[in-house]
Amino acid sequence: MQLIKPDTKIDFISRTRMFGAISAGVVALSLVLLIFPGPKLGIDFAGGTVVQVQIPDAAGPIEEGRVRAAVTEVGYPDATIVRFGPASDRSFRISLGSSAEEDQDLADKVIDGLSAQLDVPVVRQLVDSVGARIGRELTIDGLIALLLAWGGILIYVGLRFDLRYAPGAVAALIHDVLITAGVFVALGLEFNLQVLAALLVVIGYSLNDTIVIYDRIRENLALRGRTHLEDVVNQSINQTLSRTLLTSLTTLLVISALLLLGGPVIRDFAFALLIGVTVGTYSTIYVASALLVYLERRADPAGSKAKA
Repeated sequence: MQLIKPDTKIDFISRTRMFGAISAGVVALSLVLLIFPGPKLGIDFAGGTVVQVQIPDAAGPIEEGRVRAAVTEVGYPDATIVRFGPASDRSFRISLGSSAEEDQDLADKVIDGLSAQLDVPVVRQLVDSVGARIGRELTIDGLIALLLAWGGILIYVGLRFDLRYAPGAVAALIHDVLITAGVFVALGLEFNLQVLAALLVVIGYSLNDTIVIYDRIRENLALRGRTHLEDVVNQSINQTLSRTLLTSLTTLLVISALLLLGGPVIRDFAFALLIGVTVGTYSTIYVASALLVYLERRADPAGSKAKA
């Protein structure tokens, strides 16, 4: 199946300066947001407790606002309340900043207080608590995982292709992760283990797309040489464009289904993937391929002169 005709000749490389400036601006903004106000860490990283409860039908109509008011009366005004599952389940997740390390009876206090406020026996479904020390360890381990992924990809691409190919691939992956993280900060969404897992998936997905284009560039360079480098890169991107769009669109369809129908359990994971896959498709062309052209020309300025 071909979405794009094989003889398409879109000039991507001539627009790399404009899109490069846009990417640099968005990445810079994401870095600023990651520093100030900084990411909103979930209990996986910041520590805290999640209490999932089910409220019986006897309590009458129940919404997040009513549960929030009841939890506030119990003494936890900063708690985050999220409905879990369909409305018929009447289940809610209550996220608290304190952990069981600080108060071993925390979950019991919340459940007993809710039962008293709503005048029904609230059912405990799940209690998950992460201490501050464990949260810090998870944060450090998560950052190490991202750095190891970037480092491993740098080595892999350098060995498979050429050292001048590797920086473009890694720069594209850093670009994707920073922009995805920046969107989460801008929207005030929590960073948790699901988001970290999504970022690692985005790294793998974006790399796969980059490798496909790099393979075609290498094949075409072997046939045409480096004198017409920009033309070769444009040709390679156009030849793989149909595959890139088909892969991205089908992936986005699945992610959209997860986002819309998967419920709150995987919503953060799906949303991070939605951003990352979209940005990753763009960065393969306007970051990875563009930086490859720049480094090749820096290493072989005579090729540019020959072309001129």
